[in-house]
Amino acid sequence: MSHLIAPSILSADFANIQRDVEMINKSEADWFHVDVMDGMFVPNISFGFPVIKAIKKHAIKPLDVHLMIVDPDRYLQTFKDAGADILTVHYEACPHLHRTIQAIKALGMKAGVSINPHTSVNLLIDIISDIDLVLIMSVNPGFGGQKFIENTYHKIAMLREIIRTTKSKALIEIDGGVDLNNYAKLIDTGANVLVAGNTVFSSPNPIQTISDLKKI
Repeated sequence: MSHLIAPSILSADFANIQRDVEMINKSEADWFHVDVMDGMFVPNISFGFPVIKAIKKHAIKPLDVHLMIVDPDRYLQTFKDAGADILTVHYEACPHLHRTIQAIKALGMKAGVSINPHTSVNLLIDIISDIDLVLIMSVNPGFGGQKFIENTYHKIAMLREIIRTTKSKALIEIDGGVDLNNYAKLIDTGANVLVAGNTVFSSPNPIQTISDLKKI
C-alpha cells in the first residue's frame, strides 16, 4: 500500500476554512486530519462539533478525527454524528481501552489509539489486533509547529515488529513535525500515514507540497 497523507486542519486558515477544505479535496491528500483538544488533556482548545460538521459538509475525503480529550467515551456518538470516519483516542485517556474501541467500531467508525512521546509502543500489544491504526505523537500534543522528536523512528520500528508478529492490520500514523526533510525516512521506517500541518498550510503551493509528500 502506498502511504497516505492527512493534512491537519488545525493549521488551516479558519477565516477561509471552506477554501482550504476544497484545496485538500483537489489535492492528492487521502484524509482530513482533525485535532480535537479540550484544554484539559492538552493545554489548548480546538474544534467543536459545529466546525467538524462544517468541514464534513464540504469534504469529499474521510475525516480522521484525533481526540486529545479526557473521557472521550461521552462523545463517541456525537463525533460519529458530526462526520468522523476514523476516531482515534489516546491510550493515556482511556482506562477501559478495549471497551472504548469496541464502542467506536459499533458506531461504524474505524478505531485508532494514539500514544504520547513518553508512552511505550509495547503497551499496545494487548490491543493491537483490535484497532485500525496507531497514531504515534512525534511531538508533545497540544500545539502545532513543534520540533520533531527523533526517537519516533525507533518507536515506529518497534511497532512495525509488533504488528508483524501479531498479524495486526493496524496502520502506523505519525503526527507532529512531519516535513519534506523527514517524510521519506518515516515511510522507510514503516509509517503508513503522515499528518502534515504547517508543512502544507504554510507552503506557497500547498497542493504541490502534498504531491511532494506523496512521492516515494
